[in-house]
Amino acid sequence: MPGLGSFLRSATVVLALLHNVDAAPKLYVLGNVGQGNVANKPDSKFNSRAVNFDYSGEKIRGVNLGGWFVLEPWITPSIFQEWETSQDVVDEFTYSAALGKDETFSRLSQHWNTWVTQDDFNQIAQAGLNHVRIPIGYWALAPREQDPYVQGQLDVLDNTINWARAAGLKIIMDLHGAPESQNGFDNSGKLGEVGWLQGNTVEETLTALENLANRYVNATDVVTAIELLNEPLGSSLDLNQVTQFYNDGYGRIKAASSDFAVVFSDAFQEPFTYWNEFGQGNADLVIDTHQYQIFSPEEVGYSPEQHVSEACVLGPEMQQANKPIFVGEWCGALTDCTKWLNGLGKGARYDGTFPESNFTGSCEGKYTGTVEGLSDDDRTNIRSFIEAQLDSYEQASGWVWWTWKTESSPEWDMQALIGGGLFPQPLDSRQFPGQCDG
Repeated sequence: MPGLGSFLRSATVVLALLHNVDAAPKLYVLGNVGQGNVANKPDSKFNSRAVNFDYSGEKIRGVNLGGWFVLEPWITPSIFQEWETSQDVVDEFTYSAALGKDETFSRLSQHWNTWVTQDDFNQIAQAGLNHVRIPIGYWALAPREQDPYVQGQLDVLDNTINWARAAGLKIIMDLHGAPESQNGFDNSGKLGEVGWLQGNTVEETLTALENLANRYVNATDVVTAIELLNEPLGSSLDLNQVTQFYNDGYGRIKAASSDFAVVFSDAFQEPFTYWNEFGQGNADLVIDTHQYQIFSPEEVGYSPEQHVSEACVLGPEMQQANKPIFVGEWCGALTDCTKWLNGLGKGARYDGTFPESNFTGSCEGKYTGTVEGLSDDDRTNIRSFIEAQLDSYEQASGWVWWTWKTESSPEWDMQALIGGGLFPQPLDSRQFPGQCDG
């Protein structure tokens, strides 16, 4: 539960811990590799080049490009502003259903072509990073007739290959949403029930992965890894089926190219040794764990020193995993104040406006705002917390910050935090050295 501290992570941590899975995941023989739809294999667009990132030896230092191809209301509240009162639209599914395909495409194509550009990739590289993690929904890769989503994302996604290559960055392509939602969060595309694993959703997800791998099979110098699925909610899913999906997904991706590393989520299972028996003998398996300290009433009540302490214990604990493991999402937030972070129209635990929470402090300057507008105490505490996490996660295989840019969230916006002097530049610069020593 929340008092476990170092095990508390992500918006689902409370639910995940309420479901105790004692048995280690079973091992399965890799499933048959299906053909899927390989029509998108862009042989003429990308020339084959050798992979050149060693996930077992090199450190991942990256940032997520959140809110780009999978909408999240808190990252780009302006996109959802017209539904602030009615709250009829809360995710990309309801957004697309409300507007219809023509209007949705008109609005989103403008967003896709402007939210991230070559200049962003250049800035990311100049900040000393070596990776971007790009979330993409299944609906872009293997659309279903019954869904309201629109397509066209892949034409823009293709641009990232040359952008990353020019900037010297590697890409982790992250399947962020599965059919009927793997976790019930708005960031899966569809808020509500966890319907993944039912019906034909697993095969549909595998087809999406296969199409993704085949599309970039000749760009493995840049697309060095593919993530099977973001944050499947282990407490609401049959973990044996999740493990089988991981095996089958690994087979589909490796059939496209042995050069891809295959990343899989820890599915909120603890401790970090939980997946040690999984995939033995399979090369290039990498674990992604997400670490947040703000999604329970107890955590938002931590002192700045407690936040630092909780971050520091994670480095040694992650080293107990027998595969490369990195923190694929984390941030500098010590509160959940950001507008709509907990869902469109929902308040924050920190100021007591979220259901079943109590007042800890004011969200002034953090509900919406800028890095420059943060108080001196907030600036000090955020910088200290970021440095502690960097020191801790570098003890494992590295980290990928969430997220590169937002419209108005100063605790999460890497671009703004770098500009405001709160994210270390260079990356090993320290105003609070030695926080994780001893």
